[in-house]
Amino acid sequence: MGKIAFVFAGQGAQTPGMGKDVFDAIPEAAEVFAKADAGRPGTSRQCFEADKAELMETKNTQPCVYTVDLAMAAALEAAGVHADMAAGYSLGQLAALTWAGAITLEEGVRIVSERGRVMQIASEAHETGMAAVLKLSDEQVEEICSRYSDLYPVNFNCDGQVSVAGDKSQLEQMREDVKEAGGIARILDVSGAFHSPYMNQAAVDFGEFLAAAEIGTVSKPVYSNKTAQPYEGDYRELLRDQIINPVFWKKLVVNMIDEGVDTFIELGPGKALTSMIPRISKEVKMYRVSDMQTLQETLEGVKANA
Repeated sequence: MGKIAFVFAGQGAQTPGMGKDVFDAIPEAAEVFAKADAGRPGTSRQCFEADKAELMETKNTQPCVYTVDLAMAAALEAAGVHADMAAGYSLGQLAALTWAGAITLEEGVRIVSERGRVMQIASEAHETGMAAVLKLSDEQVEEICSRYSDLYPVNFNCDGQVSVAGDKSQLEQMREDVKEAGGIARILDVSGAFHSPYMNQAAVDFGEFLAAAEIGTVSKPVYSNKTAQPYEGDYRELLRDQIINPVFWKKLVVNMIDEGVDTFIELGPGKALTSMIPRISKEVKMYRVSDMQTLQETLEGVKANA
């Protein structure tokens, strides 16, 4: 067996009730929720009880998904499965950095809450959103976006999947262009045009906040969405710029594979990364942990392939 990478879910993966059965069954996971509640009261309640609309608000989504991501990691590690490196999808980067020891969970809750707050403000300033464009090449999506004043290709996920962010009305118009080109455009469950110039003020405000945040260095490699390489240099700058820069997920995963990873485990709600990574490489094994059932399936799969 080669190296294992933990990959942490990002915004858009949230779902009502997320994390509850693992919280009930695994003390190490329950401890993560307790620490999150200490730093941001009500986080567990939102994860377990909030409806889709409440969870979709960016100021709620981000701390909740961050908490569930780390609770799933705690549950998996409590069962004896550990990783050699990590990455996180957008918001998930903060969970990855926390897992790798650069940020304490308590400080991470504070940071992710501020990130969600400033990004929500930026989202509310304009009628914006995001769409996943499927079945077209990166170049085709870039060309279609170039026809519009306020659309940006922002998440390069895998072959045949690029997310576009921008003005809501232009996103709707773009769907017809995508259809004519032989693709499909699906509106995503997010409340803003993330990783685009619409987030410029959020990046400025978040950067000012990060200047006083307690951020150390990682004990194991964590790959950056912005560079597709391990974090090095100024972590604060990378975290700030990540808000307004594309996510180069496909390139990041390829680089991790080149470093010997043959097993990826998605941690947190949903299964977005589980669907993307096999489309980047069919040679790797892919598991996920989002609840007790998938935890057990992952433990059995990893053991069988050890």
